[in-house]
Amino acid sequence: MALVSQNERAEEQEVTQLELTSWGSLGDTLAAFEDGTINVFGGIPGEQVEVRILRYRRRRQDHVSGIVTRVLTASPHRVEAPCGYFGACTGCQWQHIEYEHQLELKRDRVSDNFSKYSQLQAVQVPPTLASPQLLNYRNHARFTVRNGGQMGFVNRLSRRFVKIDKCMIMAPGINESVRALQDNVAETTQLSIRLGVNTGDWLIQPLMVSSEIAIKTGQTHYTERLMGHDLRIASPSFAQVNTPQTEQMMELVRDRLGLTGQELLIDAYAGVGTFAVLLASSVRKVIAIEESAAAVKDAAVNTDGIDNLDFIKGKTEDVLKELGETPDAVILDPPRVGCHPDTLETLISHPSRRIAYVSCDPETLTRDLAVLVDGGYEVESVQPIDMFPQTHHVECLTVLRHNNESRNE
Repeated sequence: MALVSQNERAEEQEVTQLELTSWGSLGDTLAAFEDGTINVFGGIPGEQVEVRILRYRRRRQDHVSGIVTRVLTASPHRVEAPCGYFGACTGCQWQHIEYEHQLELKRDRVSDNFSKYSQLQAVQVPPTLASPQLLNYRNHARFTVRNGGQMGFVNRLSRRFVKIDKCMIMAPGINESVRALQDNVAETTQLSIRLGVNTGDWLIQPLMVSSEIAIKTGQTHYTERLMGHDLRIASPSFAQVNTPQTEQMMELVRDRLGLTGQELLIDAYAGVGTFAVLLASSVRKVIAIEESAAAVKDAAVNTDGIDNLDFIKGKTEDVLKELGETPDAVILDPPRVGCHPDTLETLISHPSRRIAYVSCDPETLTRDLAVLVDGGYEVESVQPIDMFPQTHHVECLTVLRHNNESRNE
């Protein structure tokens, strides 16, 4: 069974046979090789495979990795990758794995990280919430531009550029834009396309002036609709890439916080105000906190007319300390690095009844949860969420309540 795409150039290769033993941190498999262990793209633990060895030097260090070229003994979970670029492009790590097993692996990743902390070992992690769409779900694409205007991606291991005419995980509207732009964008080296899946609105950056381009580019923002609310999102602002799954996650957050309409809710790391806008009608008051100037500007538009919502520009760790109010509920949706220690300290010294922690990184999530549990909270529920099908990434929603709250119920 061949794996490397025909899109790769033929060249003299260093090839060896390996037994794949376990999973690595980037969704690759691991195998013993020479005097150590290497990452191998495109495998499944337990398989016997033929691997092309890649040796390269980066940042004054020698690196060795591998890409599966042929499967000699296949895992029962292996399927044929639907994309012809798989192997040449490393953007999707798991297209060769049946979807149900992808969900199991993501649950295992979350569970393994919980098991590393004695405070969290008793927490039961349920099955991963499946994505409504397994392909064509991404509303945001970033392309590298090379070779006189070609759009594509750079292989993470070989560093080769791969021209892409259609990406199977991108929303159809993005692929339509690719067809209109491909080979005509030599005036830039990077290009971003963002699409409002529920509105049809789009943003393409940067501005292109070539007469060969027939679609509009250079928009400063676009509009997406989530749960019936229109949200403006500027080019630098963060938005979840899987729109249908984001709406499912929003419903989960609302349900698991158990909002009654009487709460003071803090939306920390609020971005463009998505949670704040969608939950304002379910609480007495919302205070949203965000430090990104672009996101705050979007939020001013998105929250206009919502009387029970205050938006504060600043770092969450600083604003919380100066707030002077103890919230009933808090939403934490920090970047991948997790929460600042001062944020956790304030939540411990001024405890909220409940916290909903949304994270795209199980390692930093469990690190922060352990601190909160030591500070008097307990984990009420955990839900892995597949926001990124065909990749190793996993979103997770964890709800905590303070021990004082559990004694009062």
